[in-house]
Amino acid sequence: MVKAKDSKTTYYGTGKRKASIAKVRLVSGKGKITINGRDVHEYLPYETLIMNLLQPLELTNTKDMFDIEVEVSGGGFSGQTGAIRLGITKALLEYDSTTPSDSENSYRKILKAAGFITRDSRIKERKKPGLKKARRAPQFSKR
Repeated sequence: MVKAKDSKTTYYGTGKRKASIAKVRLVSGKGKITINGRDVHEYLPYETLIMNLLQPLELTNTKDMFDIEVEVSGGGFSGQTGAIRLGITKALLEYDSTTPSDSENSYRKILKAAGFITRDSRIKERKKPGLKKARRAPQFSKR
């Protein structure tokens, strides 16, 4: 869904990973990233998570084209970062579909080859009866 408000076009994307859900808005700007109202460097504790989050933007050379506003909930930092990355990817695909370009250099082709379009569907396995966790059995005692 693309909305034009006060001459700035907004592109939306929703990403999910583990227990995290991220709602991402791409607004034309200088490359400022805000997560839950806080700066990305203030919100995420590790630089590797920030690098992971920026991969789709670096791959498509759009790092300084958009300001990114994110609302994310659930899970931990790693899951939230994966959800935000998928949300950014979906918003970039929405942007690419509205701009005229050749199919050779389409964002979809580039992002698909890097594996960013596919949602990582791995979630926590449920605990089974008689076990301590999903697969961890109690320690065996001979006597």
